[in-house]
Amino acid sequence: MIAPPVIKPSRKGGCRIERLESSSVRRPSVSDSKKVVEICTQYAQKGMFNIFLTVFFATLAFAFFEPYYFIGYLISIALFGLYQAIFMANAGGAWDNAKKIVETELKQKGTPLHDATVVGDTVGDPFKDTSSVALNPIIKFTTLFGLLAVELAVSLTAKQGAAVSTGLAVAFLLVSMFFVYRSFYGMRIEKE
Repeated sequence: MIAPPVIKPSRKGGCRIERLESSSVRRPSVSDSKKVVEICTQYAQKGMFNIFLTVFFATLAFAFFEPYYFIGYLISIALFGLYQAIFMANAGGAWDNAKKIVETELKQKGTPLHDATVVGDTVGDPFKDTSSVALNPIIKFTTLFGLLAVELAVSLTAKQGAAVSTGLAVAFLLVSMFFVYRSFYGMRIEKE
């Protein structure tokens, strides 16, 4: 999704590198590299905002709908989040180790096999260094915030009735689904 805006500066930089190779200077364009980092950073920040709001409103929806639904939601977030984090950390480490084995033990640097492991390492580094670790705060936030929301929902149900809590739960769930939609479809970058 993010590739088209990033490819332009990268290709532009790549062409520059090829032209400079003939003159024995091998330096990529710093301005093109900064542009790529800027595009990726802005895209990642928008994505984090969408995911945070999705988790925030989904937590409110389950808390306001029924406390027992919320308990199931918490258990599923904790269990699936734990296993997803373990998977991502292990997969990222495996991709990273595959590249090291190809470079050091097999001495295949510069081959198509090495190129493939570099691509795998590009995915593996964010997996093991950021994504798997980021699931821990999501689980903690959902648990702590959700417990406060359940207390608010239970007191609101006692004072106003179940219809108000259910109405709020549906509204929160719709808002959460909006941010899920926005995360998948609203952030796509159009082809030029």
